[in-house]
Amino acid sequence: MNSIVQQLKAKFEKAFTAAFGESYAGADPMLAAASNPNFGDFQCNAAMSLGKKLGKPPRAIASTIIENLDITDICETPEIAGPGFINLKLKPAYLEAQISEIAGDSRLGIELAKTPQTIAIDFSSPNIAKEMHVGHLRSTIIGDAIARTLEFQGHDVLRINHIGDWGTQFGMLIAYLREVHPEALTTADALDLGDLVAFYRQAKQRFDTDETFKETARQEVVKLQAGAEDTRRAWKLLCDQSRREFQVIYDLLDIKLTERGESFYNPLLPAVVEDLTNLGLLVESDGAKCVFVDGFTNKEGEPLPLIVQKTDGGYNYATTDLAAVRYRIQKDNAKRLIYVTDSGQANHFAQVFAVARKAGWIPDDVEIVHVPFGLVLGEDGKRAKTRSGDTVRLRDLLDEAIVRATKDLEDRLVTEERQETKEFIANVGHVVGLSAVKYADLSQNRASNYVFSYDKMLALQGNTAPYMLYAYARVQGIRRKGEIDFENLDAGAKVILQSDAELVLAKHLLQLSEVVNAVGGDLLPNRICQYLFELSQKFNQFFEQCPVLKAEEPLRTSRLILCDLTARTLKLGLELLGIKVLERM
Repeated sequence: MNSIVQQLKAKFEKAFTAAFGESYAGADPMLAAASNPNFGDFQCNAAMSLGKKLGKPPRAIASTIIENLDITDICETPEIAGPGFINLKLKPAYLEAQISEIAGDSRLGIELAKTPQTIAIDFSSPNIAKEMHVGHLRSTIIGDAIARTLEFQGHDVLRINHIGDWGTQFGMLIAYLREVHPEALTTADALDLGDLVAFYRQAKQRFDTDETFKETARQEVVKLQAGAEDTRRAWKLLCDQSRREFQVIYDLLDIKLTERGESFYNPLLPAVVEDLTNLGLLVESDGAKCVFVDGFTNKEGEPLPLIVQKTDGGYNYATTDLAAVRYRIQKDNAKRLIYVTDSGQANHFAQVFAVARKAGWIPDDVEIVHVPFGLVLGEDGKRAKTRSGDTVRLRDLLDEAIVRATKDLEDRLVTEERQETKEFIANVGHVVGLSAVKYADLSQNRASNYVFSYDKMLALQGNTAPYMLYAYARVQGIRRKGEIDFENLDAGAKVILQSDAELVLAKHLLQLSEVVNAVGGDLLPNRICQYLFELSQKFNQFFEQCPVLKAEEPLRTSRLILCDLTARTLKLGLELLGIKVLERM
């Protein structure tokens, strides 16, 4: 079903056409939520802008709009305020009918996309032979939340994990392991990933200071690219070991991805260079093959090239990203390409996209967008680090969240003198801990940095996952106490909205489709978090002010419908964020 705003816009469009002619059919009614509930629910601000075009006073324009506005099925009689604002108040009967409609809909009134697309989302993207760290948290869960939202809208989403599994670093690591731990190149899991990371650091140090070792490492790269059996086998063992470690994290976070690492695109790189050459876009600069695009300069103001082939003939990230753009458009037939990486890569992707456009590889009907995000900071306001100064391992961060959530629950059980099984405690601690981490990140505007605080994210009050989970569990408590079967409530029961708390809750429930559709467009999952937080607040106010189980019929069933609809809305919203609900906490 159409959202309230969509329904109102359609009414205003007809009114504009009737009042001012066909040329005004698409005029924006400039609808906004009323800032003060005393003035109604919505405000149309179009009269001011139309007044300038039509050369009439805005209040006169507003009056003409109202004369042609057939809105009696939705709103009370509109009122004109100030210089020409049109205030609209929704009718309780209309709200009751809308609530009844979405209560009987498994999708809660959210329509599938009218024109479903194939959408490629590039997110997470860890590097082989390196452990996933706190920096991978945001890309992984923001990308997943966006993917879940678009999938729910009916799009065919390709969840692509563009892992770093190719290049100079492998020659460097393989060359070093041949010296210090050769069995790691022939035997699976001969080293822990942590040891592998340590060896990688030592290899990098040797590479930067030892010219002989640097040449040996480069020769290993050549052998890898040429398909030398022993080097390829070593490379595959290293990739498989890292991949298993990554999967532990993805299983914890319930993340689904299709791996397409840099190696996937390696065979396609010569064609990228060849095509750019044939298009006359490649320029040699200091021995490297580059593309210059207007608008990109370095700190000195000089033109900044995108290097496509290095002086030694090797390729780099930009070449791979150009090949990926072409593949996703030409082979995957994606109409929307989304890249979820930190904001520090914004210029890189802007340049890659600009080159791809200049080459004619991005058709007019394809949207390509970089989704940037800020840093995860420690409570000191600096980039999150361990006490030793190392980057925080993501596995450690998640495990700590589960431990703390479990301890909080155990303490609460003692305070409440409540007994629960070990299985219950373990499950709640697991779900709450991981949900708290996800929600704390997703509730921020992704473009901003945020401070990572276990205490804040595990708090039972405020805009946190535990607060949302409690609101859901509260409804389940009503179900258990009243022995209610929400799926078999009286199908013909009328929704009755009498009190202010009922009306406020109903109006908010009806905004879900607007919020989900907005996130599908602007890719800002924090909109869902804010919506769910406000829903939880409004439900708790309703619960405190409106007796449910003790109410007389038909009010009792009506309020049970509101409770059930709230729980289903919370569950769906949290699922879009990758968060599971709990029946009891």
